[in-house]
Amino acid sequence: MFAGGPAVAQDIPDYVTAAVADPARAADAEDDARRQIVEIMAFSKVKPGDTVLELVPGSGYWSRVFSGIVGPEGKVYLAVPTPMEKYSEETKALPQTLANTELLMQPADALSAPTSVDVVFTAQNYHDYPNEFMGPTDPAVLNKAVYDMLKPGGLYVVIDHVAEAGSGMRDTETLHRIDPAVVKQQVEAAGFEYRAESDVLRNEADDHTLKVFDPSVRGHTDQFVYRFRKPG
Repeated sequence: MFAGGPAVAQDIPDYVTAAVADPARAADAEDDARRQIVEIMAFSKVKPGDTVLELVPGSGYWSRVFSGIVGPEGKVYLAVPTPMEKYSEETKALPQTLANTELLMQPADALSAPTSVDVVFTAQNYHDYPNEFMGPTDPAVLNKAVYDMLKPGGLYVVIDHVAEAGSGMRDTETLHRIDPAVVKQQVEAAGFEYRAESDVLRNEADDHTLKVFDPSVRGHTDQFVYRFRKPG
């Protein structure tokens, strides 16, 4: 039996609760407990009027809630690196129903936003950046781009599948996992301050040896959730 880790004690703003409860995302609701949407959104500190860049939004599960939180005065940029375009048909359709979102299709080594942003959010995609299919980029290139686009005091939230302690980037292409310690080291090397961690997606039953698509762990992997801050 797989389960998430214990919830982090934090206040849940009303605007997070309202965005998650929006009837327009009823089809997503069955995943909310597993993905801890309320806790993750509160942890990200996104608020009404913010500008958010979401990296590789996929189906738009997180995007729809970001859109609801930031509201008509805010903006959500949906950033898709061109090596992932073929996996992003659902992302491309999101601006048709979410008026405050904008699709950004960009080379993987040229991530940018039209304006400075308050929050950059990536879930289960950081581990792709060391991999060959992404082309001439790496985590250092990604982290510099994120640093440059964030406003002073802006936040960078990284969620990904946990790899074996001490493995660094060894398993990024084979198991689609990454060692949390190397992520923290890389992001701090780009100038960020490490601010907080949430354990709501941790799962001690995952021993970090299986590919994340293995049926026995898919959807229930052990995941780290980090929040970093750009000084200022």
